Parts: sequence; structure tokens; C-alpha cells
Amino acid sequence: MAKVGIVMGSDSDMPVMAKAAQVLDELGVSYEMRIISAHREPDEFFEYAKTAEEKGFKVIIAGAGMAAHLPGMCAAIFPMPVIGIPMHTTSLGGRDSLYSIVQMPTGIPVATVAIGGGANAGILAAKILATSDPELLQKLKDYKEALKDSVIEKDKKLQQVGYKNY
Repeated sequence: MAKVGIVMGSDSDMPVMAKAAQVLDELGVSYEMRIISAHREPDEFFEYAKTAEEKGFKVIIAGAGMAAHLPGMCAAIFPMPVIGIPMHTTSLGGRDSLYSIVQMPTGIPVATVAIGGGANAGILAAKILATSDPELLQKLKDYKEALKDSVIEKDKKLQQVGYKNY
């Protein structure tokens, strides 16, 4: 049973949303990924959000651009955490998406990551789940250690070859 719902309004969001899925794959967290437009197919969207809890979702990651209603509408219906990913837009660089997602009314919070922050959304979803899953918590600790090791290796390379040859 999927623990995380990943939903986007358009397939153009896939490169960013795939980063969330990749992190969840790496950590062994099950998810279901869908393309559903809150504006173009509201009945399907409402059905998705209303049934997410009974499907076993504990967190929804919702990506959206421009008006960016998808994360907020998920949060209005789904009783558990929603993480919004603002998408980069050509008109305003994603600020429109960011403001739409982060400026939610009292009582309808959406955790919001950076514009295009798919990987961080996946990590945040896993952290939420890890509050009641010691095995997942250990995987997150290992993931963080691997990030540290990666930086150490990059620094070693820099020290060996210098910045001009890096």
C-alpha cells in the first residue's frame, strides 16, 4: 500500500516530481504518482483527495505551477500533511507558484519546499513518515551520512587537482 501520494497538474512537472519519487525509491518508501488537474478535471481531483486517506496515504506531495491550487486544495481535503512543490514558470520564475502555495489561510497549512525542490519534498515526506518508523529513520540517517561523504570526496578532489582542473 502506498504511503505517499505524488500528484502533479501537468506532465511538464514530471522532471521535478520524479526527483521526489527517486528519493522515496532510494529510501524504500512506497508511493503512487498521478497527473490530475484541479482546474481541468475537478471531479477526478476531488475523488483523489477524498480517497487518499483510505488508500493509506500518510503524506501527499503536490507540485503545481502558476496559480498552483493543487497543493492547497489537497490540504483542504486531505487531513494529513501535504508538501507543496512550486514549479518554475516562464512568466514569473516560479514566484507566482511559491506565493500561491505558501500563502494558505489559517487552518489549511501546506509545507512548502523551494521552487523545483522535488528531492527535498521526497526527503521531507520520508522524515514525516520516520517519526513512527525506526527503520526509515535509520535510512534517513544513512542518507545524510552519504551526503556528507560526498562533500568530503569533492573537497579531496579539489585539494588534489585545484580549482582550475576541477
